[in-house]
Amino acid sequence: MVSDLPRQELYRALPFARRFARALTRGQQSGDKLVTEALKRFPILPDEETSLSARHRLYRIVAETFRQIVKIAPDDVPGLSLDQRFLLLLTALEEVPIGKAAEIIGLDERTAMHKVMEAHKGLRSMAETSVLIIEDEPIIAFDIQNIVEQSGHRCVGVAHTEADAVRLARETQPDLILADINLGAGGDGMSAVRRIGQNQDIPVIFVTAYPERLLTGESEEPPFVITKPFEPMTLAITTYQTVTGGLSTI
Repeated sequence: MVSDLPRQELYRALPFARRFARALTRGQQSGDKLVTEALKRFPILPDEETSLSARHRLYRIVAETFRQIVKIAPDDVPGLSLDQRFLLLLTALEEVPIGKAAEIIGLDERTAMHKVMEAHKGLRSMAETSVLIIEDEPIIAFDIQNIVEQSGHRCVGVAHTEADAVRLARETQPDLILADINLGAGGDGMSAVRRIGQNQDIPVIFVTAYPERLLTGESEEPPFVITKPFEPMTLAITTYQTVTGGLSTI
């Protein structure tokens, strides 16, 4: 049980913890399992005075549980270090201020800032990724394409309907799909991705204005979810995790 925090605060924090965990592990099942393990360990957190909210404390125990499960040192991973991944996901994906992100993973703010600056350099040097965009609104699709290109990647096509998405994925063979959930009269983004996945193994990032609806843990849900509107750095770090893969098979 988690008697040291109001239960409602914890419930409200769970969707965001799931998103963070899924991005770390590159999968829905592995991410949700990580959150389950974290919740088991949550009551054994030191009973210390902290300025962290329930949501931020849950991020902390998810990160610590992940570190213990994968059994690797903070800098003993290829590419970006584990601390850098934590910091980028917290600040870019979860929109946590850098000071709080530093506290969550046990760093001082100055060290955290240095790690984030170095991580940004690493992301800029990442190889170009070809991206297929699935979005029914032309203006939004145009904005997303601009962000994709600002992030150093190449847009190979924009699909406005489910049928177009399946066809373009087959024709262009993208490295990554960036998909809206609701395609209006043109179908469903989740359905489009499932159809594409029957013949092609392509990583997918879903974009939605309501991420908590896709982070319940109650059914098949996407492993990578970002919130509209989003910044180039959010796409950059999520793409990095998607294309390079998570760090465990929890």
